[in-house]
Amino acid sequence: MEYVILAIVLVVALVVAVAAFVVPRRRGGAVPPAPGQPAERTGTVALEQAVAVPSAGPLAAEPMPVEPVPVLEVPEPTAGRLVRLRARLAQSQSTLGRGLLGMLSRDRLDDEAWEEIEDALLQADVGVAATGQIVERLRTRTKVLGTRSQGELRAMLADELVAALDPGADRSLRTLPHSDGRPAIVLVVGVNGTGKTTTCGKLARVLVADGRTVLLGAADTFRAAAADQLTTWGARVGADTVRGPEGADPASVAFDAVRAGIESRVDTVVVDTAGRLHTKSGLMDELGKVKRVLEKQGPVDETLLVLDATTGQNGVVQARVFTEAVDVTGIVLTKLDGTAKGGIVISVQRDLGMPVKLVGLGEGPDDLAPFEPEAFVDALLGETGGAA
Repeated sequence: MEYVILAIVLVVALVVAVAAFVVPRRRGGAVPPAPGQPAERTGTVALEQAVAVPSAGPLAAEPMPVEPVPVLEVPEPTAGRLVRLRARLAQSQSTLGRGLLGMLSRDRLDDEAWEEIEDALLQADVGVAATGQIVERLRTRTKVLGTRSQGELRAMLADELVAALDPGADRSLRTLPHSDGRPAIVLVVGVNGTGKTTTCGKLARVLVADGRTVLLGAADTFRAAAADQLTTWGARVGADTVRGPEGADPASVAFDAVRAGIESRVDTVVVDTAGRLHTKSGLMDELGKVKRVLEKQGPVDETLLVLDATTGQNGVVQARVFTEAVDVTGIVLTKLDGTAKGGIVISVQRDLGMPVKLVGLGEGPDDLAPFEPEAFVDALLGETGGAA
């Protein structure tokens, strides 16, 4: 009996041992499938088998998306652009142009009339000093002329306004590359809200229209939208933009932009700068640093100060602070259409002792024009000079 029990125990132990050996091997996939049955692909073995099995046929290649080729815009030529924008100065004609002609056409010009003329010039933002000089010269000339026709009055007023705008001032933009191949460097400064970044983009269009190759530097790193805005402006005319991360050192970005311009041998590098920091002195210190860093690679050829024409005499006060921090070479007067008064051009030049080189006369991409005193005055006075 004992032998029978022992035999049963041995058989049970053998069955358990065989089961423990066979089941794991089946789970690992080592047991071959029955004839005619597909292989079970699980785990690593299944993945290897799936990779090893050739496909039934060549896979059809998915078509790659074709990027549309951007169509570059062709900026409007700058020659005569101010004349073509004559209508944008219509707002200023009533006071500075036609209003003055109407007053000068009176039969009798007494002291009261001359006071009205003086007030009209002051209201047009001409400035006190320039107004006094213009009125004195007009009084002298009208006494000498005696009888005055409408055409004579218009010519006389045009002469005085053009003279007040200093037609002999150098308004050229130094944007040609240097003899050693280095690009010209144009630094654009001004407070936020004057249209500074937009002016940089429009300036790139002006330069491209005049045959220059341009690279933009987005050194206004305190406004996230500024770099995006500048990049968009450049892309429209095929100009690359060098930019850094938000909050990056503006001087470093400006330096990289000029270095990239040297490497790519462009004609001009236009650098946008920040227009607002926590304190006024902080902003001026930052601008001074940007200019010093740029000058390690070559001289800054132009430092353009962007002013909003609608701010009137406040813009002149604002400009003085910038001229103390950086060597401004010229003024860009924006937003001269709309509510701006044309006399601000005279006031800015006289008070700051530097020429207005460019004027912005609208929202269009080609509404930035080289400033021409004769064409400007002609537009202010209108075709006929207004009614008597």
